[in-house]
Amino acid sequence: MNDNKNNSIGCTVESCKYHCTGSDYCTKNAIKVGACNCNVNSVDATCCQSFEAKAH
Repeated sequence: MNDNKNNSIGCTVESCKYHCTGSDYCTKNAIKVGACNCNVNSVDATCCQSFEAKAH
């Protein structure tokens, strides 16, 4: 169970191993955000590069 939330990093990606169980926060101390493509002109063009899928 991942329940040590970082109140400074909101997250709704429940499939990430760093997602806080039971709340919309990340458990990492810091994350890296990057561009998803070369044309970054909206929030949809960015993504969390610290994502790792949860083990099943």
